[in-house]
Amino acid sequence: MNTNNEMLKISNLNTHFHTDDGVVRALNGINLTIRHGETLGLVGESGSGKSVTALSVMRLIASPPGRIAEGNIMFDGKDLAKLSESEMRYIRGNRISMIFQEPMTSLNPVIRVGVQVAESLQLHKKMSRNQAFEKAIEMLANVGIPDPEKRALNYPHQMSGGMRQRVMIAMALSCDPELLIADEPTTALDVTIQAQIIYLMNMLKEKTGTSILLITHDMGVIAEMAQTVAVMYAGRIVEQAEVGELFQNPSHPYTRGLLDSIPKLNEPVPADRKLQSIPGTVPNLLELDSGCSYRNRCPLATEKCGSNMPILREIRSDHQVSCFYAK
Repeated sequence: MNTNNEMLKISNLNTHFHTDDGVVRALNGINLTIRHGETLGLVGESGSGKSVTALSVMRLIASPPGRIAEGNIMFDGKDLAKLSESEMRYIRGNRISMIFQEPMTSLNPVIRVGVQVAESLQLHKKMSRNQAFEKAIEMLANVGIPDPEKRALNYPHQMSGGMRQRVMIAMALSCDPELLIADEPTTALDVTIQAQIIYLMNMLKEKTGTSILLITHDMGVIAEMAQTVAVMYAGRIVEQAEVGELFQNPSHPYTRGLLDSIPKLNEPVPADRKLQSIPGTVPNLLELDSGCSYRNRCPLATEKCGSNMPILREIRSDHQVSCFYAK
């Protein structure tokens, strides 16, 4: 990748949580690069480490019990992992913003939504209260909320799930961030609203040039929005490629399993055939060993996989995979 075009570069990131039962290694040597103007999709099952990656970048890991044990998060020449809390407050919500997974729990239920959008403008852009509220109304209009002057006076519970998600997007984009982290932005929304949110984010990205880290378990959303895809499993990146390359030539057995589980609309399905699934479950992160963490679910696993962790290697141009037997 062109290093001069890097927006964010994560190197060997390890985030651990210290519990009564032991150390949970939620992230184990994550390496990711997001370029200017790019949407990078981060996919994987629940518990694979996607949200912990986002919270590590934002420095929102609760400490204790969590901490960034090792690694660098380089943004504009600065290592976010080593910045003070006051320095992070300047970046967080200003230069890097995040859309959280569930807007109803992220929005304050006793503050009007317009005031919540205006808060970051007052803090980071030094606007007066009236100026910030007028800008908040403008942002609500930009994300497609009808009658924004009236809606700005609503409380979160007075809005639908799709409306609340649009408020979160307006809040995240209010300070013109260089990087937007979207954690499951379409989860729990019906398919019509999902399509509207995807269209909205693509439109705003084209308009503002913001880079996006898109976290999801939905490969369909990835196909609609991302240019590059990184597949996570048990705290590691197991495959990364351009979106077209990954869908046409998935190389890691886990990636193939994810894609095979998607129903194919253009293929006739016998009435007695069940949807394909990946057998087994994600391993306990308290009990990870030196072997491949996917081996107990993998049809290609051999004795070698039990004693060695495959490194992420390039098998084609801009296509990396962590598997001994991937081609």
